[in-house]
This record gives sequence, C-alpha cells and structure tokens, in this order.
Amino acid sequence: MVMVHEVPFPPQIITSKPLSLLGQGITDIEIHFLQVKFTAIGVYLDPSDVKTHLDNWKGKTGQELAGDDDFFDALASAEMEKVLRVVVIKEIKGAQYGVQLENSVRDRLAEEDKYEEEEETELEKVVGFFQSKYFKANSIITYHFSAKDGICEIGFETEGKEEEKLKVENANVVGMMQRWYLSGSRGVSPSTIVSIADSISAVLT
Repeated sequence: MVMVHEVPFPPQIITSKPLSLLGQGITDIEIHFLQVKFTAIGVYLDPSDVKTHLDNWKGKTGQELAGDDDFFDALASAEMEKVLRVVVIKEIKGAQYGVQLENSVRDRLAEEDKYEEEEETELEKVVGFFQSKYFKANSIITYHFSAKDGICEIGFETEGKEEEKLKVENANVVGMMQRWYLSGSRGVSPSTIVSIADSISAVLT
C-alpha cells in the first residue's frame, strides 16, 4: 500500500483494466496556523493511456505541467478511464461535501453557459446521494469516470454498511465533476495537482 498522509492507498486498482496510482494529495485548510486535513485523494490512470492522449506535453517538467491549466484541461477532457479515490480523514456531514461539489460544478457550468435544466436535475441527484450520509473517518468515495460516454459512477463505502452507488449520465456535469479535482490552479487539492504533474511528466519522459 502507498501511504498518503497515513491513509493507505492501493498502488493499483483493476476496473476494465489495471489503473496505477499517478496522483495523490489531500484537501485541507489552515486555521490559526494549524493544518486541518479533510480528505486524502488518489488519482488512478493507465500510463499507456497517458502516453496516448497527453503526448503533446512530453518533455515538460512536473513544475511546468503543474502550472499549466491547459494541460489539466486536456487531462480532464481526455477519453480515458479515470478513478478518483477519496478517503475521509476528518468527519463531515455528506450534505456539506455535496454542497461544495454542487457549488463548484454549477459555477463552472454557468461560466461556460452549459447550466440548463438537464444539468440542474442531474446535479440535484448527486447532491441528494450525499445528503443523507455521514462521512465517518476512513469512509471512501470513489468516482469512476468512463473513457468515452461521459458517465461517472460514484461509490460510497463506510464502516459496517454495504457500498452504495450512483450513476451520473449527464456529460457536462460529469466533466465538471472531474475538473473539481483535476483543474490545475482551480483544483480543490493543490497537493494532488503537483503530484499528478510530477507523475505524468515521468510517464511521458
């Protein structure tokens, strides 16, 4: 296992094929000079997909990629399978997490003039999925983004309960859910962005 701020992550997961842990980090906030960690994050990709879809960035350093929002836009847009594994460190109500996701996705869609009735309905479904849940420490949220058809399956696992799943099928909403975690300077976790940039730079070299 790979330890991400004392949280274990498998180095590889199997979906339709093996995906490798190519990015890791946390979401956190500083309060009165104390770092409060909320979640640990693992980003799983197929290195051969990375080479196929992101070859234009070959030769760039991790530092150059980390500061390049166009690179992260290409990563989020790339038609390749992606899995995000988010592990809760600090307990939080699911409703709070859902509102953060909703605000980010809605604002990004509105900026691009893509927030219509279909998107609103689908986003409400996602928020409703998280609404009634309590994110105990070590609960796991997974986002499994399909390669081509703009679908994401969200999973939620917590101690003593079976995994619950939700399929999100609006491509605009799914795209912005990816960008919440994978959008360079606007990503929710700067440490994850730096880690992905370093890993992909190494894969492309």
